[in-house]
Amino acid sequence: MYNKVEICGVNTSKLKTLTEAQKIDLLNKAKAGNQKAREDMINGNLRLVLSVMQSFSNRGENPDDLFQVGCIGLIKAVDNFDTTKEVRFSTYAVPMIIGELRRYLRDNNTIRVSRSLRDLAYKALQAKEHLSTSLSREPTIDEIAKHIDCKKEDVINALEAIVEPISLYEPVYSDSGDSIYVLDQIRDTVNTTDNWLNDIAISEAVKKLGERERKILALRFFKGRTQTEVADEIGISQAQVSRLEKNALDKIKKQIT
Repeated sequence: MYNKVEICGVNTSKLKTLTEAQKIDLLNKAKAGNQKAREDMINGNLRLVLSVMQSFSNRGENPDDLFQVGCIGLIKAVDNFDTTKEVRFSTYAVPMIIGELRRYLRDNNTIRVSRSLRDLAYKALQAKEHLSTSLSREPTIDEIAKHIDCKKEDVINALEAIVEPISLYEPVYSDSGDSIYVLDQIRDTVNTTDNWLNDIAISEAVKKLGERERKILALRFFKGRTQTEVADEIGISQAQVSRLEKNALDKIKKQIT
């Protein structure tokens, strides 16, 4: 899908490529107000957008939409690149394109996140990039929170809120056609085989009890009634309820052991 010839009406097989010298020349002319040079610079770097799009090929998004969003990042890079810096244009443009694509994917997430939470997350990500440059290492959550004057817990919640959910059927490893999915890595320690087999056994044992015994157990363990309340409801003594309850439980235990 991401290798098709035409995206957004653009024949990708005929896209131009520019040398670094040509890029600098076009950028300088564009800075001086030459719109033709600006257009040529954008058109000459569309292959860069296609290359970055490959990293997002497993998101299930329409390639035409991603290409358009990536082009917005490219245009921002063209308009803001400083030719006096000793940096290759692609080095500057790639993070801009990636940032625009990530922003698009977050905003179009199927799980709705409040605007304030999303804004805080973007603010934290910007702080993270700034601190990574100044500290020459990955900043901690505490450092990010302090930088934006926010609580650590709020930063954690905001960053977690914008993480795109992963499908249980997302492959995490493939070998000779056999894939391991996220679902295969999840363990349920509550609903185990032993637990649901016990549930079935108990259910079958309860069915073999008398009607009065079943009612007593239902009132005691499902509705939380006391033995006195059960006695009043079914018209027998509390001592009888206690005896019937004990006998019913003993019958169930014998059935499942």
